[in-house]
Amino acid sequence: MDSFRYMSLAGLFVVVGLVIGCSGSPAPVKPPLPPSNTDLILLVSTALCEHKIDFVRKYPATAHTAKNWGSGLELTIPSETSASHGEESYFFDEDGVLVGALFTFSKGLDLKPYPVLRQTLSQLKPSVEFYLNVAQLETKTNMESSSLLETGDEKSTTQYLVTGLGENPILLQASFTIDPYVRLFSPYRREFLDRLRNLARGQGGQKMESQGTEDKEAFSSLQQFARGQAAQLAYCGAKNYDVAADAYQKAIASGFTNKVWLAEARHKLGVTWQAKGQFEKAKTELLQSLSLRPNIPEVLNNLGTVQVKLGDKAAGLSLFEKAVILRPNYALARFNLAEACEGTNTKRAISEYETYLALVEGIPEEEARITHAKERVKVLKQ
Repeated sequence: MDSFRYMSLAGLFVVVGLVIGCSGSPAPVKPPLPPSNTDLILLVSTALCEHKIDFVRKYPATAHTAKNWGSGLELTIPSETSASHGEESYFFDEDGVLVGALFTFSKGLDLKPYPVLRQTLSQLKPSVEFYLNVAQLETKTNMESSSLLETGDEKSTTQYLVTGLGENPILLQASFTIDPYVRLFSPYRREFLDRLRNLARGQGGQKMESQGTEDKEAFSSLQQFARGQAAQLAYCGAKNYDVAADAYQKAIASGFTNKVWLAEARHKLGVTWQAKGQFEKAKTELLQSLSLRPNIPEVLNNLGTVQVKLGDKAAGLSLFEKAVILRPNYALARFNLAEACEGTNTKRAISEYETYLALVEGIPEEEARITHAKERVKVLKQ
């Protein structure tokens, strides 16, 4: 996919958790979008997935400041010189790819002059509501409540932090990210709300001792996991399994406190080794994942595929069967089970192919497998 350009602040958001699936799985498809046109234009000359070298050509060193962002870099244009009149921060991963941008309006941006955006926001339900004081806000010094509104498109997420959501909405922050990095731009992460609180001057909103479970995971682990997802699922161009393998290994080495995260990192690393044709390494990681979280259908299915590649079709068949028992509507495992059964149980193979076809009817992404399944059913019935 080419880098996608943002001319507006709208789209649709779906909460992004762990992207689980087989090697080569496309990014999740999101529901229909609310109106996406807006008269508040922010990222008019910058695209997510843009390379830092191209960004710096447009914004030379004299126009921005730079600081480390984990293993990546944050470049910030101050509000005094930015086109949006807000503080603009752009976040690049260690490969120099723009994965997110954050616009902060510490004095608040009145949205009265932007009716189209206000109409879009009115159709979104707040995903988070909380109390927040911002000392620099021009319209009022104490806010009763703030709301986080989330939207986006198939591969990206937009978040708006707004106060006065009813008749007089004031925009405090807007962020744009490719989906794997959404967790790093959460309002529960101190580094973003602290930009509004003006804590350096001892003013602003309340101190929050706990800001949600996302803060409990090491930033470096989350950042590398997101980097792996972006490379593995081709969020910014072609799939890059070398980058994905490097990222997942770094994520595991950094340490997750939650075994769910660690299990999924090992799962994804296993899928990456599988895609690179290194099946013994893939098997090791997938078994590690299952030792942390047994009976996960996707991991069982992927391990089954690896076992077949290693020549153990019986072990693969057993794993595919277990996956469909745990999740009867798991179409890909049904397809794999059908292929594994062909040599030993023709009747079962036909049944599994037909079940697969019923599950994926009308899904364009499955067209190639659908064609193959139909051809095999015809052959096996002869």
